[in-house]
Amino acid sequence: MIGNAKPTEISGIFENTPPLHYPLGMTTTLQAPSSMTGSDARLDAIRVKVQAGQRLSLDDGLVLYETNDVWGVIAMADFVRCRIHGDAAYYNINRHMNYSNVCALSCKFCEFYRKKDQPGAYTRDMDYIADQARGAIQSGATEMHIVGGLHPYLPWDYYPEMMRTIKQAAPNLHIKALTAVEIVHLAKIAKKYKRDDRQAGIRWVLSELKAAGLDSLPGGGAEVFDDRVHDEAYKGKIRSDEWLDVHLVAHELGLNTNATILYGHIDQRRERLVHMEILRRAQDQALERLGYSGENGFIEPGLPATANVTAPVITLSREGTPKPTPAMAEGKAGYFQTITPLPFFPDGSEMEHLYGPTGLENLRTIAIARLMLDNFPHVKAFWIMQTLSMAQLMLEAGADDIDGTVVWYDITKVGGSTTHQETTVLDLQRSIREAGFTPVERDTLYRRVEREGKDWRVVE
Repeated sequence: MIGNAKPTEISGIFENTPPLHYPLGMTTTLQAPSSMTGSDARLDAIRVKVQAGQRLSLDDGLVLYETNDVWGVIAMADFVRCRIHGDAAYYNINRHMNYSNVCALSCKFCEFYRKKDQPGAYTRDMDYIADQARGAIQSGATEMHIVGGLHPYLPWDYYPEMMRTIKQAAPNLHIKALTAVEIVHLAKIAKKYKRDDRQAGIRWVLSELKAAGLDSLPGGGAEVFDDRVHDEAYKGKIRSDEWLDVHLVAHELGLNTNATILYGHIDQRRERLVHMEILRRAQDQALERLGYSGENGFIEPGLPATANVTAPVITLSREGTPKPTPAMAEGKAGYFQTITPLPFFPDGSEMEHLYGPTGLENLRTIAIARLMLDNFPHVKAFWIMQTLSMAQLMLEAGADDIDGTVVWYDITKVGGSTTHQETTVLDLQRSIREAGFTPVERDTLYRRVEREGKDWRVVE
C-alpha cells in the first residue's frame, strides 16, 4: 500500500505574504503572521490543515473565497504546489485540432458551435486530419488534442477512423481526444447507449477508440456540476453523473483523464466547491485502485454523484506522499492527472450580457482549486484562456502547468484573437523562468521529455 506520509516538524516561516518558492525537497511550516494588514484569523485553522495535508471542507473553501486576505490564500496554494512539485513548472509541445464545429446542442455560454448550414460551419476530412498529424510531428509535438461539436450526422465509423488516420501518419503522437460529452454522444449514434446500463455503451465506445489509437481523455464538458446551472446554461448536455461515468470507465480501461471547471457565469462559489468535492471523491476511488491508503476526512454528505464512491479520503498534499505515475498505474487503472479551471468569456455567446470573472477571481479560483483538489497531482493554468501573463502569476498561486504551444484553438478567442493562437517554446520557458520556476517539458502523461530539435524521448 502507498500510505500518506505523516507530517514532520520542519523549520522555517511561510508567512501570509506574496509567495516564496522552495527547491524540490525543501519544505517549510505555514505560520499565521502575528499582525499584518489584511490578515484573516479564519485562515489560521485552514493553515493547520494545509500544513498537515488534511482535506479542507466546503466551509473552508467558502472562507477561501470570501476572505479579503487573498495573499494568504495564494501563499497556502503555493506551499502545496511547491511541496508536490518543488520549483518545476511544466509545458508541452502540442497541437489542438477541432474536427468539426457542427453541434446538436446550443449551449448559451458557447461561441464555438454552428448548425450544419450556418456560415463558418466545418467538418474535417481524413486528408486534412492526416495533414494536421504530419504537421504536428514536423513541429516536434508530442500530443494532439482533439475535440469537436456533437455532430448529428457524422457516422460512428468516422471517429475510430480519425484515430487510425492520425496513428498511421504519426505513430508516436499521443492522442488526447473527445470529451465525456462526445463519448456519450458516440455511444448513442453507435446505438450502444442504454439508459439502464449506460456504462456498458461507454465502455464499448472507449474500448473501440482505444484499440484504434486513443491514448487519453481531455477534461472538457464538465462545466459546473449543478442541476440549476445545467438547466439554465447548457440544458441538453450530460449531467455530472454521466460525465463521471465516462471518466470512471476510462480509468478502469487504463486511460488517464483530465478535468475542468467552467466558472464565472451564472454559477455560485459554493457550486464550484461542490464540483471540486465531486471530482476529488472520484479521484479518491481512482487512487485507491492504484494502491494508495486513506484516512478519515471531510466528505460532503448527500451528493448523488458520489453515492457509489466507497474509497476513503486520499490526499497527495502530505509531506512525502508520492505523485501517481504512468509506471505506477500500468496494469492497474488510470486516474485524473490535472484540473484546469476555465474562466467564462461572454463575448459572442447568448450570455454576453454577463461580465465574466475578474482577474483576481481567476487567481483566487486557481489557488482554491489547488487547495481543495488535494489528490490531483497537477493544476493547469491554461494560458490560452488565462493569457500567458496571468498564467505566470498562477504559477505562484498553485498552478504547476501552463499547457503548450497549441497553434490552433477555435473554442475560445481571448481579446479578439483568431483561431491561430500559438506561442513558442522559448516564450513558454521564459514565462516560467520569469515567474521564478524551472521549465520542464512533459509529455501528455507528465513524463519528462528530452529532445534534440523535433526528435524527442521520454526520460521518466
